[in-house]
Amino acid sequence: MATAGRRVTCCCAAVLLAAALLLSAPEATEAYDSLSLDPNGNITIKWDVMHWTPDGYVAVVTMHNYQQFRHIGAPGWRLGWTWAEQEVIWSMAGAQATEQGDCSRFKGNIPHSCKKDPVVVDLLPGTPYNMQIANCCKGGVMSTFTQDPANAASSFQLSVGLAGTTTEAVKLPKNFTLRNPGPGYTCGRAIVGKPSVFFTADGRRATRAFMTWKVTCTYSQFLPQKVPSCCVSLSSSYNSTTVNCPTCSCGCPNPNGTDCVKKGSPHLGSATGGPGKWSGQPLVECTSHMCPVRINWHVKQNYRDYWRVKITITNFNFRMNYTEWNLVVQHPNFDNITQLFGLNYKPLTPFGGRINDVAMFWGVKPDTDVLMQAGKPGSVQGELLLRKDSQTFTIGKGWAFPRRVYFNGDNCVTPSPEYYPSLPRMQAL
Repeated sequence: MATAGRRVTCCCAAVLLAAALLLSAPEATEAYDSLSLDPNGNITIKWDVMHWTPDGYVAVVTMHNYQQFRHIGAPGWRLGWTWAEQEVIWSMAGAQATEQGDCSRFKGNIPHSCKKDPVVVDLLPGTPYNMQIANCCKGGVMSTFTQDPANAASSFQLSVGLAGTTTEAVKLPKNFTLRNPGPGYTCGRAIVGKPSVFFTADGRRATRAFMTWKVTCTYSQFLPQKVPSCCVSLSSSYNSTTVNCPTCSCGCPNPNGTDCVKKGSPHLGSATGGPGKWSGQPLVECTSHMCPVRINWHVKQNYRDYWRVKITITNFNFRMNYTEWNLVVQHPNFDNITQLFGLNYKPLTPFGGRINDVAMFWGVKPDTDVLMQAGKPGSVQGELLLRKDSQTFTIGKGWAFPRRVYFNGDNCVTPSPEYYPSLPRMQAL
């Protein structure tokens, strides 16, 4: 009996210890995008060594955005790494290092960058052709794989010196970082793989890289921000009340008013204009929710066989335009979308083809694809026409409002169901 008692005590202690470890451990969702609809989304960085030079190699670096709904907008990506030895970048095409570093040990031919930990940025559109390569010079903007697969990649070429000149002698770079331009991405180590194969335009000849390695970077919404970046308000044609974003959805206003700017403030120009003003942090209009972006879902019409929704996205961020924005929404009636106005649409089926309740929306070029800075032009609108399913459709009990909303991949704060616009009492009965 004593032995059994000791076993029970040890077992209980083990259970308590395991529980304590689980409580103290970080959430598993922080390892990837918080939206479980795209758990395998990532940006893959591929280095292809194309030929050797007397003191190193020439490589083509290509980044592929395999994320369904998280793009990289202006001012673009910033890719960094740390050289394993004393490597330098002799020259680049399609991109440039942000700093040259200390090249005083070189005489005559000066490298493009001598930094131990260079940071590289894309070149701007309109760059001279002799400085370009394919898939370069978009200002660092990469579309999502869903919106525009043809523009979901970015490439540049670099000539590396003071490096190995054989596959056995090359030392892989390490400590890769990817910013968009702020934090959020975590990159793994470089892994050597099968050399890439390239085909000529007619497909009749294939060449291959001398050496290829890949780096995978995944995004976590928890890294760049501890508070949400968007919120949702709800309204309807059958109730005059608008349910606003919850108070302090993205933080509460500072009592001194130093963390926001009132609309029309004379200090607005000095706070947003001029070089060096980009800090990666939003400068928002003073509101009760303090969010950079608000999405309003308005139940506009209720026909006999159809119902209509108007979506308005408003930018309260004075420092940023949202180019190629996208919206991901979950609603049970999305399998019956009939027509769209001012929006593009693609169904997402993360839970299998039988469940079609998640949709991705984005703007129509050139009218609604850019969400301008806060102000009069700082909003875009679109509408959905949905066919009713007699088995499930109802206006009551908040069914007509979205379950979850994400703007550019970030989870938006939504009002609690008890505050949803309700039917007039006679209709509810």
